[in-house]
Amino acid sequence: MAGPGVLALAVCSLELPLTCLKISSSHTAVGGCWLFQPLVPCQRWQECRSPPHKAEGLSPGSLCPMSLREHALSLFRGALGTVRPAPMLRRALKLQGDGSPQLLVKGQAFPLKRDHLYLVGFGKAVLGMAAAAEEILGEHLTRGIINVPLGIQESLQRAGMQEMLLKPHSRIQVIEGAKNNLPDAEALKGAVAIQELAEGLTADDLLLVLISGGGSALLPAPIPPILLEEKEKLTKLLASRGAAIQELNIVRKTLSVLKGGGLAQLAHPARVVSLILSDVIGDPLDIIASGPTAPSSHSVQDCLQILTKYNLLHSLPKSVEMVLSSSPTKPTAPENYSHVSNIILGSNRLALEEARRQAEGLGYAALVLSAAVQGEVGHVATLYCQLIQLLCLGFSSLAEGPLGDELRGNLLQLAAELQIPGLHLEEFLQALRGLGPDRPVCILAGGETTVQLQGTGKGGRNQELALRVGLGLHRAQATGASSPQGRCEILFLSGGTDGQDGPTEAAGAFCSPGLVAEALQEGLDVEAFLRNNDSYTFFSQFQGGHHLLVTGLTGTNVMDIQAILIRATERS
Repeated sequence: MAGPGVLALAVCSLELPLTCLKISSSHTAVGGCWLFQPLVPCQRWQECRSPPHKAEGLSPGSLCPMSLREHALSLFRGALGTVRPAPMLRRALKLQGDGSPQLLVKGQAFPLKRDHLYLVGFGKAVLGMAAAAEEILGEHLTRGIINVPLGIQESLQRAGMQEMLLKPHSRIQVIEGAKNNLPDAEALKGAVAIQELAEGLTADDLLLVLISGGGSALLPAPIPPILLEEKEKLTKLLASRGAAIQELNIVRKTLSVLKGGGLAQLAHPARVVSLILSDVIGDPLDIIASGPTAPSSHSVQDCLQILTKYNLLHSLPKSVEMVLSSSPTKPTAPENYSHVSNIILGSNRLALEEARRQAEGLGYAALVLSAAVQGEVGHVATLYCQLIQLLCLGFSSLAEGPLGDELRGNLLQLAAELQIPGLHLEEFLQALRGLGPDRPVCILAGGETTVQLQGTGKGGRNQELALRVGLGLHRAQATGASSPQGRCEILFLSGGTDGQDGPTEAAGAFCSPGLVAEALQEGLDVEAFLRNNDSYTFFSQFQGGHHLLVTGLTGTNVMDIQAILIRATERS
């Protein structure tokens, strides 16, 4: 943990009165975000609160008089708030009627019979989801079992997040496992308990399934006679030979009782309703937690081809050979899932849309670039730096000149190389052209980048991304390419929505164009820290940790969020 001074900020909440912003130096809640160190309440809260443009004296296009840093924190907190388990479940899940009760899920109605409603769940955010679900369902819930990460109940209790814990005498059994997000004996115990519950259901029953990221490691139920150790040894061997994550997942699902639609098939003929918090780009139902209630698009033949590709087909354990030889050659047909409803409750896209709405309420022209940003962190940082330079040219009415054309060409080429799904950059750049030169701009994005490890330092992809953006802006300014600091005020934020960026206690970090020069004054060489993948150590030492984003546990996970905030520099 960084020393004193981390996040000693003034924050303007869009949801809470001033008294709620006074927090102690312990772990205390602020609008759904967990911050360390005292906060000073913003004196303009009444003017900055939503709904958009309705505050007294705040007309469309004018900016709430807080720092960009305070705005970025407010947007990040708002994004988290919309995908936190309790409010997310309350928006989507309702009970209706007494004599003939119905379960309403995002407008869909499912009839309930007395003592025939069951619940199972698995994933990092499922404990909070289950607590909210049980509060809504009350005595209608017959029984439940959830499999959650080892130590999560103690961590939430220590953080004071009581709303994400089950009440005493809950009807839901909690099993903790998957230490370090790896399948283990305790996770297997929980998976077997879920399997046994599903196998005992009848046509009168409704099974509510709660799924979030991390669910795959918590659902390790290999098809007998395969042992968990044998399955894990095989997947590790595949990984050591260069198998991609998609290939590993195909093998895992083929050898699993519950993954790849297995849970849904075991629960038949009961009605199955899955409520899903997505941590995967594009929200593919068969990939999130390895798709336990979604039809698999792969067959045993796909698994055999992968094993052949990595020269493992003839050195398999006898148990694996037995399962593969007796498995159906074709995946279960989609029509066999007619008893299943898979519903995405929370996603990166939903979080970004809430952040956009709040940014507009603060007076920004806000645009969402993509909810599927992926690729090597250095290339993504270059994309953001060039986008920032283009925006700064716009503030100086130079975006339509040769330099603007060059930047747009570079952006289109880089976006093509990154292959970000669903990104229509030409349309996005056209939308930027329609913005006025004096209106502050907020660009939002989300997804999950990758870091190529070269050093032995401590960090995470969000902190590394922020540090690389800071370095890129410094270099652009040093070469005179756009002098962004002279034309506009810039802030970049990247944070993980689960509150943990890599093996660190930070969720992410902030940066601005002056970061590199200011660090040099403290004797800190940004490039040296990056070569060692040591972004957390840098941000912890730089200005007493002031640029770290520290949230603590959030109880949710919809990948990462980035925000670029730019406004024209005030001139005398």
